[in-house]
Amino acid sequence: MPVADLHVHTTNSDGRMALADVPDAARTADVGVVAITDHERLHPDLETPIDDLAGTTAIHGIELRVETESGQVDLLGYGVAPTAELRTELDRLQNDRIERGRAIIDCVEERLDCDLALEPTEGIGRPHIARTIARSDADYDYEGAFAEVIGNDCPCFVARDLPTFERGAALLADACGVVSLAHPLRYDDPAAALALAASDHVDAVERYYDYGRPVDVAPVTRAIERHGLLETGGSDAHDGVLGRAGLDGDEYDAFRERLAASLPEGVPRP
Repeated sequence: MPVADLHVHTTNSDGRMALADVPDAARTADVGVVAITDHERLHPDLETPIDDLAGTTAIHGIELRVETESGQVDLLGYGVAPTAELRTELDRLQNDRIERGRAIIDCVEERLDCDLALEPTEGIGRPHIARTIARSDADYDYEGAFAEVIGNDCPCFVARDLPTFERGAALLADACGVVSLAHPLRYDDPAAALALAASDHVDAVERYYDYGRPVDVAPVTRAIERHGLLETGGSDAHDGVLGRAGLDGDEYDAFRERLAASLPEGVPRP
């Protein structure tokens, strides 16, 4: 059973669980450590890289999407002590999210002849828009909205202006104690994604993840062993259910030691 779920989203991005609800969800799942990894947003209520939430250890993290030659991938940063450069890039990405959200909403309303009554704000993503479409008079549920309206290659898809892998990984490496390649088997080209593990800015690979389907994790294990990396893992929870994937006690101890060694003086250790 996992003791640490290192991939969790809150209402600060596209999750449906408020930060205040995390301790109860963690206790229900018998998870003692949770990493808050909202999309391209620092959580305003986590003021230090490591915090205590009513008895649950909360690691302040972030998930950053980047561009590579083979497509987009996601990076997870843990123990964030944000630099000015990271804050500037996150501000740019949030402005891009707002502009993109507005363009998608305008397209959906025109195409489906509906009023979504949704104002794009920081943190907005396609899940917010899909949920709003499902609640509207349009003839689409959440999955249908993605499949036919706003998903990749759909009529109302709008691309994002993302940093390159090199820039994104460097920004996280400067600001975070551990940088991990997220869910490598989710991408169209897992081998190309795993090749990024050779970067000096990558410390870990997300070995444990709820893909919702059978997967062969042997390539992930080989990449971790080849490059001497840490294992990370998490449920990628956007709801209130934690612990579907994560690290066991020994695996978390190894992660904790690396993270603790990288934290600035005076910061509480996990």
